[in-house]
Amino acid sequence: MQKTSARLLSLLSLLQARRDWPGAVLAERLDVSPRTLRRDVDRLRELGYPVLAVKGPDGGYRLDAGTRLPPLLFDDEQAVALAVALRTAAATGAGIEDGAARALATVRQVMPARLRHRIDALPVVSVVSVAGSAPRPRPQVDTGVLTALSAAVHAREVMRFDHFPARPEDGAPGAVPSPRRVEPHHLVARGGRWYLVAWDLDREDWRVFRADRITPRTPTGPRFGPRDLPGEDVAAFLTGRFRGSDDGATDWPCRGEAVLHLPASAVSPHAGDGTVEALGPDRCRLTLGSWSWPSLAAAFCLFGSDVEVVGPPALREAFAGLADRCARAAAGPTAP
Repeated sequence: MQKTSARLLSLLSLLQARRDWPGAVLAERLDVSPRTLRRDVDRLRELGYPVLAVKGPDGGYRLDAGTRLPPLLFDDEQAVALAVALRTAAATGAGIEDGAARALATVRQVMPARLRHRIDALPVVSVVSVAGSAPRPRPQVDTGVLTALSAAVHAREVMRFDHFPARPEDGAPGAVPSPRRVEPHHLVARGGRWYLVAWDLDREDWRVFRADRITPRTPTGPRFGPRDLPGEDVAAFLTGRFRGSDDGATDWPCRGEAVLHLPASAVSPHAGDGTVEALGPDRCRLTLGSWSWPSLAAAFCLFGSDVEVVGPPALREAFAGLADRCARAAAGPTAP
């Protein structure tokens, strides 16, 4: 029979693993008598664990929610997942950074060396999505892929992998992957997706790859020296790339103003990172940015109101081109 302290930890681990445990099954798993099990349950209660007795034909026990948080037990995978989540939360800008950082330090301090090594080898950067942007599906990334990417980033080793432009689940059946050879620098979480920021050795430029579209090849290549990303940091670089910039600039390459025939209160919740200025009860000035002038013109049209273009001239030209395309679409297909 285990010593009392070891047996209590085993009992606590079992109670955390599932909701209800028949008493006879718990006693059998711990190799103790029902009487010893009852004494161990009382000891856990004295330590602050709210263990409830479950009535029924067999009787049993349940670990319930209490008024304070008692010590918890985690297996290896749970501990690693918790540490990664805390590291990501510490960079979300949600106002919980200090608490997440302190919790991560607490968890890491009591981790075995083998788990601390796994956590330290996962350099996670979290980038907050633009406020007001629409939620996107969150594709699952194989943990083996994330582990391989993080290990290569940590060791600064050249990677070879197949990159799919789109997976079949993204609506592209039969997509053909392209082989890539890169120097991986950063693993980034953004908007529920994982991205690898790397220097593409064949294209001699920085590239951003979705991790769920990567199939790593083995073995990895030689070590490489770090390169400087354009822009201030990896978060700024990634934001700039998603806004169509190649030089690390974080602002949209195209930005314009227009007056909408809507109250500012109706526009503001849907303006994303744009600015809204009230001009009256039913009019407001909206400043938006986008990666191209046609897409910027289309963004103003999404509000479903009359639009008065303020500028620049390129935005007015984009509206004219958009109007022509919309008129042709409304006219229907032309005869061959």
